[in-house]
Amino acid sequence: MQRLDAHCHFWRLDRGDYGWLDGQGAPLQPIRRDFAPKDHPGGGSVIAVQAAPTLAETDYLLSLPDPRIVGVVGWVDLASAAAVDDLTARAANPRFRGIRPMLQDIAETEWLLTAPRADALAALPRLGLTFDALVTERHLPMLARFADANPDLAIVIDHAAKPQPGDRPEWEAGMKKLAGQGHHCKLSGLMTELSPEGLRDPLAALRSIVGQLLDWFGPDRLIWGSDWPVLTLAAPYPDWLALTDELLDQLTPAERVAIMGGNAMRFYGVEP
Repeated sequence: MQRLDAHCHFWRLDRGDYGWLDGQGAPLQPIRRDFAPKDHPGGGSVIAVQAAPTLAETDYLLSLPDPRIVGVVGWVDLASAAAVDDLTARAANPRFRGIRPMLQDIAETEWLLTAPRADALAALPRLGLTFDALVTERHLPMLARFADANPDLAIVIDHAAKPQPGDRPEWEAGMKKLAGQGHHCKLSGLMTELSPEGLRDPLAALRSIVGQLLDWFGPDRLIWGSDWPVLTLAAPYPDWLALTDELLDQLTPAERVAIMGGNAMRFYGVEP
């Protein structure tokens, strides 16, 4: 099966703009080191996703020479007067496939509705760029309104909006709404949201979540990603890959191929 890891990160700490990685103490210590493309444990192509809210990091990812990087989801300040020029300049590089504001780290839940410039948002579909929504449950109603206001923008929900253990009625309502609007969702980042109890039996903990996502988005709008190296805080890469195979075991071979690579290729407009 041709796999495409549609969500992984590379960083070099001496670049100095990974504030989230510096400020959370011991839990992040195992990933507080450099991660380069040569360290990625998968054998196929990847989409490299931003991990710092700077143009410099986006340019760093675009500069990485590894041919397995078929696309980059970067960062541009959508509220800046220079946003259109910044997007246009980077879109000249065919590996620049989309942007990701770090919405989960912005205190104002409604930021996406109020701060970005209209000309910057309009430039995204015009330039063939996509939008990765790094959101949690609190953002889902806002994201639905944003999507309604920007119908031409291709949106994928990163990490399935990080569902938390226990009852999730607001998450369920929000994700159903976004699925009904025709958007995509990433099967990524799920293991790092599990409780210690959930990590003891992740198949049981995630079976219902993935089942719901399949019901809502269907196998043609789910996109697999590893979220490596953040994934390694919860499990090794091969464990997440094997667990995904188990979670998708009721699907047809064609449906599994779509989730494990085909949907991402279509969404981002890339080839392996």
